[in-house]
Amino acid sequence: MGKKKLTHVDTAGKARMVDVGDKPMQLRMARARGFIRLKPETIELIRQNAIKKGDVLRIAEIAGILGAKQTASLIPLCHQISLSKIDVQASINETGVEVTTEAHYTGQTGVEMEALAAAGIALLTIYDMCKAVDREMVIGDISLVEKTKQEP
Repeated sequence: MGKKKLTHVDTAGKARMVDVGDKPMQLRMARARGFIRLKPETIELIRQNAIKKGDVLRIAEIAGILGAKQTASLIPLCHQISLSKIDVQASINETGVEVTTEAHYTGQTGVEMEALAAAGIALLTIYDMCKAVDREMVIGDISLVEKTKQEP
């Protein structure tokens, strides 16, 4: 099996943005997820919509959408892309909140960073909204679940 090389580094070892100009236009999709562990009391406050800053799950979902749209501004070597879809879902379970995202784009570069950014920003928003009542929150398990590309 061939040795993989980093695409964002030139032959001199300097960081660079990858030239995707010769790549074909493709329909691209990426899904990501992440989780924030919360105390049971915090979960109940979220369920009752009793967090003072507002509806935690809906605001986190909106923040995730905004985060996906700003990915190229936050991650230096990401291409600026025009998303055709970004979906962010935040759902409570017995130990915290899981965030799942799905991003779509037709173009010459992947959309996984936008899906991952959406998950991360949504989780950070939950942290921000709940920090007054829960000092033990832990964000983790942010991962790419799937990515696909196909001819348009």
